[in-house]
Amino acid sequence: MTEEFEEIPVVVVDDDDEILDVQAPALLDGMRVDRAIAHLTGLSRSEVVRMIDQGDVRINGSVVAKPSTVLSSGAQIEATLPVDSDGSVAPDPEVAIEVLLEDDGFLVLNKSFELVVHPGAGNRRGTLIAGVLAAYPEMAALPLNGFGEPARPGVVHRLDKGTSGLLVVARTPEAFVSLSEQIGSHDVVRRYIGIVEGYVESPRGLVDAPIGRSATSPTKMAIRPDGRDARTHYEVLARLEEPTRTVVGLTLETGRTHQIRVHMAAIGHAIVNDPRYGQRNERRLNHDRLALHAGRLAFEHPMTKESVVVIAPVPRDLKLLGGAGEATTWLEKA
Repeated sequence: MTEEFEEIPVVVVDDDDEILDVQAPALLDGMRVDRAIAHLTGLSRSEVVRMIDQGDVRINGSVVAKPSTVLSSGAQIEATLPVDSDGSVAPDPEVAIEVLLEDDGFLVLNKSFELVVHPGAGNRRGTLIAGVLAAYPEMAALPLNGFGEPARPGVVHRLDKGTSGLLVVARTPEAFVSLSEQIGSHDVVRRYIGIVEGYVESPRGLVDAPIGRSATSPTKMAIRPDGRDARTHYEVLARLEEPTRTVVGLTLETGRTHQIRVHMAAIGHAIVNDPRYGQRNERRLNHDRLALHAGRLAFEHPMTKESVVVIAPVPRDLKLLGGAGEATTWLEKA
């Protein structure tokens, strides 16, 4: 990405696919879409042309047919980006990581909301896993021995950019297999604290609605009858005034892409500061910060089979919005 484009607010979401979702600034007015996306992401023009040929690029909701399509200032660009072809992760000691639990087989990390978990198109450097590899270089051998993908050494689950909180990564093949199986069978307990728009009337509830890729936007997930089963439990912890918001405890029964964000928006209570499924609230939070925190993680130790429970305190920026006492108590419940 050239220097003149570095300050353009590109949003790349950490999903099964890497996603570009950005409103074209004045700097891109009159530019060909293939050249613009190449500048924004660092991809080559030929890679962008292939994306367009595959129907992976949209402007204002419409699929782009030609690479020569000219952009206008303010146009909404959406694109599904290809996975980084070389699959490598360079250790980066500049990336700060917070280790809450260090075990011979795994690490439990407290991810800051700014970080993307692993590299991909648009986020090739400065990822969480690059910081982990700088401190634990032996984990780079996992993909080389057939355990996981080269760009995601030790990664068995993820958190979106914008979401803070707990993440477990494997350090050994045995732990990678065990943790992956526990994630796949939904045996890992994950509790989140969220602040949502509006007044949630029911003190607790279950959103049981299948989730799949949106038919109208490649950058979004949506409730779909042909989607994968998804269930999110919620419990009201506190209610806030001016503006009206609700602090909720959320427990995932399944783990679909953007599950909490999609489910809460579907019942009319989007996560605060979620521009994809709700609205951005610049005055209340950092513009990249979702009001969502993964605060409790519980799983079976891969070797000893004992229960492992880790709690990450509610971050200060979310505490300032209120309801922190109730949130902390809820996270600590058995």
